[in-house]
Amino acid sequence: MNNQPHDEAYRRWRASLATLLADASSLAQWQERRYRFAHRVGALLTEAQGGGPAMAGPVLYGVFTSGAGLCYVGQTQEAERRLRDLPVGESHHLANTVPPELWERVVVLRWPLLLPAAPEGERTVAAGAGPGVCGLALEHVLQVQTAPPLNSRRRRTTGDWQPRNLAHSRSRGAVHSRSMPELSQLALTAWADLSGREAPEDSAVVDTGTGRVVFPSALHEPPGT
Repeated sequence: MNNQPHDEAYRRWRASLATLLADASSLAQWQERRYRFAHRVGALLTEAQGGGPAMAGPVLYGVFTSGAGLCYVGQTQEAERRLRDLPVGESHHLANTVPPELWERVVVLRWPLLLPAAPEGERTVAAGAGPGVCGLALEHVLQVQTAPPLNSRRRRTTGDWQPRNLAHSRSRGAVHSRSMPELSQLALTAWADLSGREAPEDSAVVDTGTGRVVFPSALHEPPGT
């Protein structure tokens, strides 16, 4: 495998950061600019937008880049907290590897709104499992179907990475997902609809009620600002 283009890009990245962090004043400007951008993304992900309510409670979410596509899929029971922190990266690893400045879109699905359309038996299963386990089950289904690269490997203490066989997982989410096939399909269909949305000309957000798509790529400031 030829790593020369990758190595050269890595050297350019380090050189760019060295310029941006050349002195204390530059470091402060870099910190301020990065947080300003991350804060805007977090606000669009959580606050009321486009006539839709504020994002709160259980959701599935995923981050796309223009090159790699869907990079990561997750779930949370506290969208109001987790999604605001997602681009900041203080308690979430994603932004450390894929900076929010490179995110093309973030898809958020309010999966509890799909429950009324699920069969009664699956609604009973979901109610018994609770939103935490149900969220894990739908997260598992979505990860298996889309195979995001950052969900498909795990870090090892030896300093390298180990592939994860998501389809053969024995996690709580994987086990419970088998008892909610129709709800899982509803989630996959809603996810596909949201993922295919285009950015509006005058906004960085699309809110369908069932979910939301935020386009960080539409927020970049012109050079010199």
